[in-house]
Amino acid sequence: MSLTSDPPIDPAAGTSGGDGPPAEKAAAGTDYGELTVVPARHPWRWVAVAVTAVLLAQFIHGLVTNPGWEWDVFAQFFAAPVILKAVWLTLQLTFYGTALGFALGIVLAFMRLSASPFLRTVAYGYIWAFRSIPLIVQLLFWFNLAYLYKELQFGIPFGPGFYTFDTMNLVGAVSAAVLGLALHQAAYAAEIVRGGVLAVGGGQLEAAAALGIPKLRQLRRIVLPQAMRSILPNAANEIISLFKGTSIVSVMAIGELFYQVQVVYGRSGRVVPLLMVATAWYILLTSALSVIQFYVERHYSKGAAR
Repeated sequence: MSLTSDPPIDPAAGTSGGDGPPAEKAAAGTDYGELTVVPARHPWRWVAVAVTAVLLAQFIHGLVTNPGWEWDVFAQFFAAPVILKAVWLTLQLTFYGTALGFALGIVLAFMRLSASPFLRTVAYGYIWAFRSIPLIVQLLFWFNLAYLYKELQFGIPFGPGFYTFDTMNLVGAVSAAVLGLALHQAAYAAEIVRGGVLAVGGGQLEAAAALGIPKLRQLRRIVLPQAMRSILPNAANEIISLFKGTSIVSVMAIGELFYQVQVVYGRSGRVVPLLMVATAWYILLTSALSVIQFYVERHYSKGAAR
């Protein structure tokens, strides 16, 4: 006996009491396997695809057929010895600026995470100053260091010096460029590293401390492997930005890629093809850095949930 007030269901009829609405009767007897599934139509999407394809085809056609690009001049200078030498110097500036910058940035990051208010204040002041001053100003400052300090001394602080040397030849153009790039990069690297460390849950460090794991081993085996997943994308962006930012050292007459391209087109008058030479090298090397970033990120993402 039914405990509700609903009328009994007739399985043969497929309706309630045999007197349901026609729509319910039709739905009950419908075979959904015979229905045709029609995909949603997106006409404006196809319009956007067509417009984009036409614009892209026009751009490529202009690259190929416009004589103003002077692809023969581009091919002549792309692998010229003077350009290859400038590319090598650009890579050196990027490598030294990145290595020194991130080494100092790691120190600054842990100073900011320190329990000492003095260390936190000093680290924050450094980061604030070097992120506020434009890079070109920093480079010119280090390039003119001898104007402010004729000589440097090593000895007792605020006391007599034991060793003195002249600063005129101490910091050359390339050394000033590396120093400026590294100190500038350190301010951004510190925040990247600090953000990655803060992304690791504090409960893991508490558990490691309860197990008696030393602080240095906690950092090396627990914190950094997990923090690298947060550090790497931003760090790679900074390295690529630094690689392209080395072009700013051209104000110091250093023969990196962009400066050398300027010298060549200043003599030959072929501005556009020489700019394309620099553009092609920047694209190639940036793409290589992106490939390296992909494999390094994949290494550190092992075991991470996606």
